[in-house]
Amino acid sequence: MVLPIKKNAHRKQGYKKADKNNIVLGSFNRQPNFAPTHKHGKKPKISLRSLKEKFRLYTGEQLYGTQVVARLVKTIISAILPWSLLCTGYGFTVSLVNHFGHFLIFSDSKVLPQVVLSLNIVLSLLLVFRTNTAHERFWEARKLWGALVNAVRNLARGIWIYIEESQPQHRNDKEAVMRLVIAFTVAMKLHLRRDAVNPELAPLMSSFQYNQLQDVNHPPLEISLWIGDYLQSRYEHEQINVFQVNALHELLDKLIDILGGCERILKTPVPLIYTITLKTLLTIYILLLPWELVSGLTWWTGPILGFISFIILGIDEIGSEIEEPFGHDPNDLPLDVICNTMLRNVEDLIRLAPCKSNTYNTDKAA
Repeated sequence: MVLPIKKNAHRKQGYKKADKNNIVLGSFNRQPNFAPTHKHGKKPKISLRSLKEKFRLYTGEQLYGTQVVARLVKTIISAILPWSLLCTGYGFTVSLVNHFGHFLIFSDSKVLPQVVLSLNIVLSLLLVFRTNTAHERFWEARKLWGALVNAVRNLARGIWIYIEESQPQHRNDKEAVMRLVIAFTVAMKLHLRRDAVNPELAPLMSSFQYNQLQDVNHPPLEISLWIGDYLQSRYEHEQINVFQVNALHELLDKLIDILGGCERILKTPVPLIYTITLKTLLTIYILLLPWELVSGLTWWTGPILGFISFIILGIDEIGSEIEEPFGHDPNDLPLDVICNTMLRNVEDLIRLAPCKSNTYNTDKAA
């Protein structure tokens, strides 16, 4: 079921109609896009290794280096700073107790240094394992969304090229279903973030379809059903042959497979017993460490313990944040940017592609 929206409802300004000669020559009549230059006419050289440029390529935002750092560490610091201050206060308390000569049994113990050293080694291995596991989940999610971009481009291109247009309404139907392909990705993003259907989907479908999605438990699956129903109806009306419809259905199946892979990451967290064990060992380590340090550091035990706890808890919090890569945190995947990229790609196909009846006369173009 595909309900076409208004033909020019989503076309942006600044593009002129492409003709067959322009397409053959590879030169569309678009507004020129000049890159910024210096006063001597040379393009500025920006190192791809710079933090500013990496962040721009990743999210599309132009920020200074200090702004990038502040954006990325804000959520980490806000989560661990209260605990680090608590550890600093605990270290000061240990220094105070040591100053008045209480609990000297810890200072004279020969077992405590061995226990702290053993915990040091164990915690280092556990934190490395935690970080690597979280990064594997993050990278797997990014590969799935990269595959989604390719599948969406191929499906939209196949719909535009394969399906014949015998009536003007057929072109409008194709444009509507191509926007439904983008609606699938947006609905998938909202689904993975556990967000409700919102007006972000409204421009990509008819009002009837948008209202229908409000009562659906799994919006991406419902949209894929609409796309599959459209493909099957075009085959029944002989606008596409059996090989072409099978190829398009395979691409649609790939979208569902990618959705299932993302749901696997979302609904299978790192085993909770591992997290509990790590937190317990971290607590024991922080409780014992100042008694090992106080004999040499005295009143500096509090600040040093706060600094050490800030590092250890920060590494643990980074792992906790990136192991759930579909959220709204600055360190999560830029799903909004990826969806906007696919939307621009499909809109370019709709605006700049020639009509089905056009032919390519390369001799005349030459």
